[in-house]
Amino acid sequence: MALVLFENVFRWNGMQTHPKLSLIEHFKDLADPRIDRTKEHDLIDVLIIAVCCLLCAGESFNDMEDFGKAKEEWFKGFLKLRHGIPSHDTFNRVFQALDPKQFLECFLRWTQSLREAIPQEVVALDGKALRRAMNKSQTPRYIVSAWAESNGLVLGQLKVDEKSNEITAVPELLRVLELAGCIVTVDAMGCQKKIAKEIIEADADYVLALKGNQEKVHQEVKSFLDASLEQQKQQRPKGALVPKEAAALKSCETVEKDHGRIETRRYYQSDYLDWFADKDKWEGLRSVGMVESIRQIDGRSTLERRYYLSSLPVEVETFGRAVRGHWGVENKLHWVMDVCFREDQSRARQGYAAENLATLRRLALNLLKQEKTKKRGIRGKQLNASWDHPYLLRLLGVPTEDI
Repeated sequence: MALVLFENVFRWNGMQTHPKLSLIEHFKDLADPRIDRTKEHDLIDVLIIAVCCLLCAGESFNDMEDFGKAKEEWFKGFLKLRHGIPSHDTFNRVFQALDPKQFLECFLRWTQSLREAIPQEVVALDGKALRRAMNKSQTPRYIVSAWAESNGLVLGQLKVDEKSNEITAVPELLRVLELAGCIVTVDAMGCQKKIAKEIIEADADYVLALKGNQEKVHQEVKSFLDASLEQQKQQRPKGALVPKEAAALKSCETVEKDHGRIETRRYYQSDYLDWFADKDKWEGLRSVGMVESIRQIDGRSTLERRYYLSSLPVEVETFGRAVRGHWGVENKLHWVMDVCFREDQSRARQGYAAENLATLRRLALNLLKQEKTKKRGIRGKQLNASWDHPYLLRLLGVPTEDI
């Protein structure tokens, strides 16, 4: 029978079009790094068994072999399996040798075909350490991921060079993503003029967090917004002139109550930038912003303020949504990677294994996120997939009548 796997409806309406293709079609041209005499197992068989293993809460190369053997008869319904199930050593060798750039390109094309066009979608870029994917003499490897908040998808990811940091990886990742019309958020490490320019050139907007890495700019923005807020709060006689700094400051507020904790967040944004000497050095800069968080727990209150540069006009609700959206990369991606996929415990570190497995985990997460029939979390969906073959087929997009 024809191999038809991972069929996904094309829904992207952005500037660049993507044909309706299955994941198999996206991955069929992926170069097999093995020499011909060692190709006992088709590359696509290795990849499918591996991703199924992750979908069912497996983690390691040994898990992939055991998982495949336990479900060998089931896999024979839609895989060739010319020489049975690959060994754990075969899985290891394949992922060590697989070109991570080609693998990522396939991942990007497939993910883009799943993505819905959402105006001003928040795309958060943030790095995460692969803490055990190293030898004793090495420092942790970092992966920078792009998280589309409204779609709930990982759009792409890139490994940080060992002798570099997130700053160098972010521009590279920006260049391969389709970001037109999006709002890109980056933490303080990525608050750089070069990154702001890359985002504007991608026809997107930015919200960049400020901290010690831009100490002078951070202090200037902090002083301006703190002073503007104080001026705005001052009592004035009726008809008195309001300073332009205070008049330009717009705000909105959200309140969240959860488990005895009350968190009030006030968002402030201003497009008055005459005071900022470096404003022309930041491509597209149109506003500065601040978030004031007041947290009340057991009768005690704490206050924290964070500051931002942005290419957004003054639309304080949109600015607040972008800031909140960035926090999603921690809760909905990094936390899930460590708790549900146990990424921090992975010891794969030879060759390209760590980077390729990181991509495969994010592919599996996207499959689980896009499946809407089960009203469960990621871990619950993994458990369902492990004991329910029809549900696993639904995750893969395989019509049951084809099996």
